[in-house]
Amino acid sequence: MSEIKQTFNSSLGKKLIMALTGLFLCTFIIVHLGGNLFLFKNDQGYGFNVYANFLTHFPPIEVIAYLLYLAILVHALYALILTVQNRKARPVAYASQNKAPASWSSKNMGLLGSILFLFIVIHMGDFWYKYKFTDSVGFKEYRTNVLTNQRTVTDFTPADPTFEHSSTTENDEEIVRVKDLHTKVAASFSNLWYVIIYVIAMGSLSFHLLHGFQSAFQTLGWTHRKYTPVVKFIGTWFFAVIIPLGFALMPVYYYYLHSISK
Repeated sequence: MSEIKQTFNSSLGKKLIMALTGLFLCTFIIVHLGGNLFLFKNDQGYGFNVYANFLTHFPPIEVIAYLLYLAILVHALYALILTVQNRKARPVAYASQNKAPASWSSKNMGLLGSILFLFIVIHMGDFWYKYKFTDSVGFKEYRTNVLTNQRTVTDFTPADPTFEHSSTTENDEEIVRVKDLHTKVAASFSNLWYVIIYVIAMGSLSFHLLHGFQSAFQTLGWTHRKYTPVVKFIGTWFFAVIIPLGFALMPVYYYYLHSISK
């Protein structure tokens, strides 16, 4: 046990924790983007609201969510510890600088991570916290005819203050009553300052993943001349381009819809 503790207290151990939590967070953002794609569906927020309700009320997902919050905190904490340790180890600049090329993202991971951590705090405060712990998010009632698939939507005010969601069937109608996070998202994305912050954060995410994804595999020793180019390709095009772009398009799209509706 002491050897395991010593390993994870070492610089290499801390980097291993960074790599493992980082890869766990990478899997999360894939799922998160997939769910958020419901925002692009023209269904009056039905898909996204049902998705948000599922995330916050399905016990296994809730457990994973709290593991996610822990992973974010651990990843940020160990990044800070490693940064401080590296600076203490080199209080004076080297007389001869290393000529090995280093990417801009690799040299600025601390800055990129700080921007992302600040964004996560703002993002969770505006959506997750208000959705879970305040009454600032209203409710919607969706009535779907199971024969024709036609759907109507109205605002819903529950009589019971502890009401959270319901799904019933009456005659040929499926009736779903859920919290209306979609309207909250649309309202936030109608503010230009929030859109700018979101896009900057996604730019930071892109550069952070550009270096971080490949670095995690190197730290874990999962390198091979045959597979390393594949990891680099996935890290560059999927994690550093497609995923941040997909997230960034959401606030831009909703701000555009808000602008043309004025």
